[in-house]
Amino acid sequence: MKKLISGTTAYTAFSGDIKSDRISHAYMLHFQDVKNMREALKIFALKFFGVTENDPDGKRIINETLPDLRIFPEEGKKFTAEAASALLSDCALKPLEKDKKLFIISGFNDATPLIQNKLLKTLEEPYEGVYFLLGATSLAPVLDTVKSRVKTLTIPPFSQDEIFAALERKGSNPLNRQASESCGGIFGVAENMVNGGWFAEVNAAAEEICTTTDVGNVGKVAIKYGDTKYKNELMSAIALNYHKALKESIGGKKACFEQPALIFAGKCADKACMDLKFNAFFQGLLYDLMLRVIEENEKWLKLRG
Repeated sequence: MKKLISGTTAYTAFSGDIKSDRISHAYMLHFQDVKNMREALKIFALKFFGVTENDPDGKRIINETLPDLRIFPEEGKKFTAEAASALLSDCALKPLEKDKKLFIISGFNDATPLIQNKLLKTLEEPYEGVYFLLGATSLAPVLDTVKSRVKTLTIPPFSQDEIFAALERKGSNPLNRQASESCGGIFGVAENMVNGGWFAEVNAAAEEICTTTDVGNVGKVAIKYGDTKYKNELMSAIALNYHKALKESIGGKKACFEQPALIFAGKCADKACMDLKFNAFFQGLLYDLMLRVIEENEKWLKLRG
């Protein structure tokens, strides 16, 4: 994770602010990786205090025991009004060991508008030596008044090659390549794919869905996978399979569908991925996708004669 983070523009900009002594009193780290958000914030904290993870203070940062670093909320919990009150009270106290204090709030996007408003004045006019680093996986729930008081640093999704290299550094696995292609650039998602036994199931389901060519089987297949717990992962795998089949077909490998139908299938699957974000009925989404692809393929078969 450190290698991924340190290569981003966001980290470079933050490091530049530290080096040139132009550090802002409050930063918002926009990073979509829910699983690794806390770790990413600690990597920025190491830079803030000018230490590495191998230094004594660096180890305390990683272990969350450095007195002048406070990380909210507690692991596995949400940032509550009580936690916000504790943070504001702590802000008034002078640093214990350093000449500055850093307050980190992970998952700030989960904070209610009431809690966000409670922090506004302190974010705008913090006590001397007090700094904030807020982590949000989405900026949509963050109030505009909060955004106007922080400097936003965005870490976009990583490339497939970056994800694959990071997975390989953690250990070689035959699933690493597939995970890097299917995770949408989110390293935590790729890690879950590799470490979870469900990944093979998702790939098998996507393979069956993408090779269903008989209209009579569409309903049965849609029902079979309509209640899966891994809807987003499955839909992403379906889109990937269609795109992969098109690429292989262009390369001369025989496919279940005609090339124009595969182009159409890829576009339909990409749209289905977006529709799923708006809580579309998943079984119906699968049914419609398979049916439209088969009908499109039959059209091209007729044209070919």
